[in-house]
Amino acid sequence: MSDTSDLLLSSLASAARLGMGVFSNHRSTKPEKPLELYEFEACPFCRKAREAFTTVDLDVMVYPCPKGGTVYRPRVKEMGGKEQFPYLVDPNTGDRMYESDDIIAYLFENYGKGNPGLFLKGPLANASSFLASAARPSAGVRVRPSKRPAKPLELYSFDASPFSRIVRETLCELEIPYLLHNVGKASVHDWLPPALRSRFTPNTPFKSENRRNFVARSGKMQVPYLIDPNTGAEMFESVKIRKYLLDTYAA
Repeated sequence: MSDTSDLLLSSLASAARLGMGVFSNHRSTKPEKPLELYEFEACPFCRKAREAFTTVDLDVMVYPCPKGGTVYRPRVKEMGGKEQFPYLVDPNTGDRMYESDDIIAYLFENYGKGNPGLFLKGPLANASSFLASAARPSAGVRVRPSKRPAKPLELYSFDASPFSRIVRETLCELEIPYLLHNVGKASVHDWLPPALRSRFTPNTPFKSENRRNFVARSGKMQVPYLIDPNTGAEMFESVKIRKYLLDTYAA
């Protein structure tokens, strides 16, 4: 599949979710330790959980569990008794749970503001998330042989970004754990292209703490952005990142 076709299908997946995984509530409460999410990218229920993390503006440690995976799938069964996804672990409270709607409710009750709404939790959310998965039926589903990194990678992303999805799918298939820094849009200012922000609102700070930290780290607001502490590599651009991951970690 060409990069253009790949991006088009990823964009269709985002469109099916009607804006979920784009916006962040910058007033959320930050936990001391990142929560842990066991999931795989193509799972419609996992998508809802990831979108909730974007909405509540929280970092999350992602442990990819693609079908056929032998690294983290067995761990979920050991912890919870069954291979079902998503599976959430909160090291701050000791809470653990299956079921996307339960996870979403937990995130909003403990860390977020407001309520999830019809497009994030419930039957309507489920239906549109299945449509999103249908747009990418073979991406981020099955494991491919890989080499294990010594340290987890880091990815700056927000769930609805079609460029970021392509990177997350690759990380999932390779079973590479990563700390996901969610940098969703928190204001009208965030929707402006970088060139227009620099020209018309250069002194307007991002409302989201995660966005502010990201720009301080990378120098600009653009996703995806990958950091590999194992090699020292840092890079933008989904095509470049995917090539790097396959060249470095695919067996």
